[in-house]
Formats: sequence, C-alpha cells, structure tokens
Amino acid sequence: MSSKEKPTLGGQRIKTRKRNIAAPLDPAAFADAVVQIYLDNAGDLELIAKCIESSDLNFSRYGDTFFEVVFTGGRTQPGTTKPDEGERHQYSILDCEAKREDILPSVIYIQKILRRRPFLIKNLENVMRRFLQSLEFFEENERIKLAIFTALAFSQKLSGLPPETVFQPLLKDNLVGKGLVLTFITDFFKEYLIDNSLDDLISILKRGKMEDNLLDFFPSGKRSAEAFSEHFIKAGMAPLVEYNDKKIFEVKVKEMKSAITSQISEEVDISEVIETVKQHVKDAKLPEIEVVRILWDVLMDAVQWSGKNQQQNANLALRQVKTWAKLLNTFCTSGKLELELLYKVQVQCYEDTKLMKLFPEIVRSLYDQDVLAEDTILHWFRKGTNPKGRQSFVKALEPFVKWLEEAEEEE
Repeated sequence: MSSKEKPTLGGQRIKTRKRNIAAPLDPAAFADAVVQIYLDNAGDLELIAKCIESSDLNFSRYGDTFFEVVFTGGRTQPGTTKPDEGERHQYSILDCEAKREDILPSVIYIQKILRRRPFLIKNLENVMRRFLQSLEFFEENERIKLAIFTALAFSQKLSGLPPETVFQPLLKDNLVGKGLVLTFITDFFKEYLIDNSLDDLISILKRGKMEDNLLDFFPSGKRSAEAFSEHFIKAGMAPLVEYNDKKIFEVKVKEMKSAITSQISEEVDISEVIETVKQHVKDAKLPEIEVVRILWDVLMDAVQWSGKNQQQNANLALRQVKTWAKLLNTFCTSGKLELELLYKVQVQCYEDTKLMKLFPEIVRSLYDQDVLAEDTILHWFRKGTNPKGRQSFVKALEPFVKWLEEAEEEE
C-alpha cells in the first residue's frame, strides 16, 4: 500500500454536512401563472378565487407579486409601479371603471383570499404602501380608483388592514406639496361616507393617528382652518368641517385653560391674567359666553377643596370669588353674560355635592363683588330656565332675594 494512502475500514460511511438548498426566486413564473388563471376564467372573480384556493402556487413567498397582479394586471418592476416583463390580464383593479360597483367585486374577492390565507394581509399592506407612496406615477383616473378601493376596503372591513397603512405613506412632502394627497383623501372620504357615518370615519382617523392632524393632508401654504372649511364644504362634506371646527375650538379652550391655571397657581398679578385671557380670546376668536364659562371652571378647579369640611369649602369658594372678582368682572360685561355665569354656578353647585349648599353664599359674594347685578339675580329667580336643582336653589335664595326686593322698595 502506498504510503500516501490512508487506511479505511470496510463499509465506513463518510458523513457530509447537510445544506439547506433554497429554491431560486422566480416571481415572473408565479405572476404568469396567476395571470393565466385570470385569463382562463375570463376575469370571473368567483371562479378565479376557487382556482387560487385550490392551486399549489407559493403565495407565502410571492404574496407581493400576487397583489401586483390583482391591482395592475401583471408584475411591476421592483420598488416601482412600472409594468415588468411577462404576461398581463385586463381584469385588474386599475383596469376597471372608476366606479364603486366595478371595484367592489375586487374587494370582496380579496376578502375571500385573505380568509383562506390570512398571512397575505402583510403583502397587501406592502403593495398598498408602495402604490400610495408613488401616487404621482399614476394617472388621475388610476388615483381615483385607488381611493375608491381603499374606501371600500375599510367599508367592507377588509381583514386586518390597519389605517396607518393608508395614511402614513401619504404624508410624503412631495406628494402633499403637489396636492395629490388632498385630492386622494377627499375622494377616499367621499366614497367612505356613502355607506358609513362620520363617526365611523373619525374612528378610522383615530386608529391611523390622523384625527388631530387633518391639515397635514394640505399643502403647507394652505394649512388653515379657513382653507379646510372652504375645501371640504365645496366637496360636500359640511359635517366634517363642523367636526374639525369643534376639534379646533376644544384645543383652543384647553390651551386657554392651561395658561390661566398656570398663572393662578403661580399667583400672578390679576392684571397679567386679564391680559392673557384677552390675548387668547383675540387669537382663538372665542365667544364671550364661552370665556365666562371657562373662567368659572378654571377658578373653581384651582381651589384645594377640603374632603368633608363643609364650612372650610364654603370659605375657600368665597375667598376664590373675592380674590378673582376683578377677573370675572372684566369679562361679565352685560346682563346676558352675568346670567350665563349664574347658570354656570347653578349647574356646578347641582353637580358637585360639596358645593350644593353653597349656592346662595356664592351668589351673594358675586353680588357683593359687583360681578352680578341685582337685576340679573332677580331675573334668574323669577324667570330662570335651567332646571338643574332650580327648585331647591330658588328656595335657598329666597331670603337674599327678599332682602334685594325690600332694598329696592326703600330706594
């Protein structure tokens, strides 16, 4: 035996390491196979769905390619919306008419596919995200079809499609700046509201983290409440405008309350607080009545109430009224506003048990500090319209009213 040959035992098996041999990716062949199913069934989505369900095509690997075929009729070039080489069919979503009745069958068809293969929802997200980020590369008519499809997908509650998949990709600066996003989102809103309520739309916006950021859909030069109102009123969506106005109002009220609360807690000079209120009223264009309500809420919220000590609570409330009477006086500039303040006190005393017995004392203090006029109190006593606790409060205020009437007769 040659010295170079190594001895071996008869029958010895030489072990080799096993390798995971991956099948080569072939999205083109997959796309052609799906296209052929469409062609073989002449675009009949019921039959196509059955063929898809019974096929042994590798959807887990080529899910994105599948939805490219569904939306565009064939495969698209990687990372783009441009058609790639290969077979194509004419029954895609983008080949439909831009009408809900033509696009709805595709939504229902996708729903069926997702029920059998729920893992494909991620692939649908991927393709929709890519298309929405590339709106500028679609024709205007194709963008309308995408908007209609998206609205119908949410209306039909397409399995697991998250709203952020739609809204977040749209917020690319170049798309927003060109007005493409505003047009798309307007078409989407109009289509969705055909079958759904405004509350349903708001729910989707909340889940998509867009409820408070609707102006982000507008080009930067048009991000104002006025532009929002003008655009959506023209589009026939006045309820959405009313909702947005309410949201803006709530934000401004919250900002004003926060600013005043901070100054009160820091014991800032009352004249400075008055200027802060005036500035907020000017910037936010707040109604006078709302200002009076806000001021009373803030003043009472700033009190460090005692747990069950009624006398101490009375003293705290009356001290707060006396301390900030000038603030209330500055903005209670008419009998109507004084009456609104009195109604506000009435409701709070009715709803807050620790204040319920303090109503006559608070009214007396507001009178002593010249915040409420005699005529206002008498009008409330004789003709007040708010029913909350009115019967008991009228009775509690009788001695004070009687004193006012006697003083009036003496004069």
